Amino acid sequence: MKQRFTLTAFVLLLSTLSFGQIQPFGHLTIFSEDGDKFYLILNGERINDVAQTNLRVEELVQPYYNAKIIFEDNTRNEISKNYLQVTDVDGLFMDVTYKIKRDKNNNKKMKLNFFSMIPVVQGFVPPSNVYVTRWGQPAPPQQVIIQQSAPVGVVQQTTTTTSTIGGVNAGVSVGGVGVNISINDPVFSGSTTVTETTTVTTGGTIVGHQEPAPVGCYGARPMNNGNFSSALQTIKNQGFDESRLKTAKQIAQNNCLNTNQIVEICKIFGFEETKLDFAKFAYDACVEPQNYFNVNNVFSFSSSADELNDFISRR
Repeated sequence: MKQRFTLTAFVLLLSTLSFGQIQPFGHLTIFSEDGDKFYLILNGERINDVAQTNLRVEELVQPYYNAKIIFEDNTRNEISKNYLQVTDVDGLFMDVTYKIKRDKNNNKKMKLNFFSMIPVVQGFVPPSNVYVTRWGQPAPPQQVIIQQSAPVGVVQQTTTTTSTIGGVNAGVSVGGVGVNISINDPVFSGSTTVTETTTVTTGGTIVGHQEPAPVGCYGARPMNNGNFSSALQTIKNQGFDESRLKTAKQIAQNNCLNTNQIVEICKIFGFEETKLDFAKFAYDACVEPQNYFNVNNVFSFSSSADELNDFISRR
């Protein structure tokens, strides 16, 4: 009986891996350089119901998509782009980023430009300012805050409930191809309810107050060694410091790093000002900002370390 169970499990695993070999996917990130909020439509499907400034769509299975971007500010022109690419020249799926910017000569005219491209990295943690969704899956339910009126001086409770559909997620890699398997199961479903108490101060109306979510990667898990080595090699493959800096920032924007990893990336750059630029940018991606003083060791001049320390102290 045990042998039969083992054989069955082995066959299922082989089936999963075979599926992964023929179902690779890529990721797409679009952000607005000037903070203009937008809606994204891919192949006629609306991706986000709430306008965003930084949007990431994961697990795209087609090499090209027809994209339309509609702005919350309807005075700005829409952007239409056919054959928006999420693969490299060899047809391999990548993690691609595009940037929206305003035209210098016409403030209403908007442009969508290629920004960067890196290999798909498994298990990264996106920054808190990025809205993440998966292709073909509905957007998560919106959070609802209940507001009620009450007499002045009366203490009232406001309840905020966020419901999520649970499931099991598994990631495997076969021959360099990443596969993410999601299984939704009511057994894993659940909801989180947060109840807060506030005191009426004006007008006899109580408005529920919710503390903002933590910003950055403080206390999170950094990139594992395998993924970081791959990311480091991708940066090294770039020919110039400017290209290396753009790639490094893309990695820091989409992942959490410890101070040692940030130091290793800084060492790749040939110029002092590039090291300082990245060290400032990567501060929000650091899981241990209390140890950020270790990054000072990469600088050749004490003035660079002083400038970084001043930057951190202003944060």
